[in-house]
Amino acid sequence: MSTETKTKAPTGKPKWLRVKLPTGKKYTELRGLVDKYKLNTICTSGSCPNMGECWGEGTATFMILGNICTRSCGFCGVKTGRPESVDWDEPEKVARSIKIMNIKHAVITSVDRDDLKDGGSIIWGEAINAIRRMNPNTSLETLIPDFQGNKRNLDRIIAVHPEVVSHNVETVRRLTREVRIQAKYDQSLEVLLYLKQQGVRRTKSGIMLGLGETEEEVIETLHDLRKAEVDVVTIGQYLQPTKKHLGVKEFITPEQFARYEAIGKDLGFRHVESGALVRSSYKAHKHIH
Repeated sequence: MSTETKTKAPTGKPKWLRVKLPTGKKYTELRGLVDKYKLNTICTSGSCPNMGECWGEGTATFMILGNICTRSCGFCGVKTGRPESVDWDEPEKVARSIKIMNIKHAVITSVDRDDLKDGGSIIWGEAINAIRRMNPNTSLETLIPDFQGNKRNLDRIIAVHPEVVSHNVETVRRLTREVRIQAKYDQSLEVLLYLKQQGVRRTKSGIMLGLGETEEEVIETLHDLRKAEVDVVTIGQYLQPTKKHLGVKEFITPEQFARYEAIGKDLGFRHVESGALVRSSYKAHKHIH
């Protein structure tokens, strides 16, 4: 049995999950630019609870390769189906958005494109190069899919040298088949280890809690990520996007998140972000140091 202190989910969100409306001059400026130029950020489309804080620090997350995913993960609110054809102008569009918003640290992510032979890795490389060319002072994090473990596709990401390369295991080993469906726990670990072995300076991964995992399983996952030489880990609360998605089994308390943070630091992670509202790109600008 788990030793976590938990609050059962059915009665609604606990007080520590209440989000303050984003405010501040920097946020207002960026919000205006996003609306004016119809810029696409995960921050807005995903209604991220940390949008105001991140934007205030000059960080934003952008998604490439469209908004339709070839996978149907039980936790994810992104639409599943047959993606549209690749937009080869997308790298320039994203780079221009980052320039307009004057972003200091950009996080780039994408849907899974298992329909493409290269998994979308060519567009990934071109996007990073375009961003660097147009925004030479912007640091970069890539939050990548697993590319089905294809090393040639992973090499295209490694070749453009993002400051941070992130790939999320999302959940514990036992729940992976239910939560991620087409993904494999060990394959994600192999991807993360390969990235590090090929010289990526900072690797990163994230897990969601509240899906029915035990404390022992979370700690086991942290051990597995350290064995894969991951530098940074994020730990946050899973929230159900719609009624069609997996339900929240429990809300993890702030005290338990603090305990996981302490455990992670003891295991030797360079940086641990652990809290109910933590998401993959939360405080991402700090993870490059």
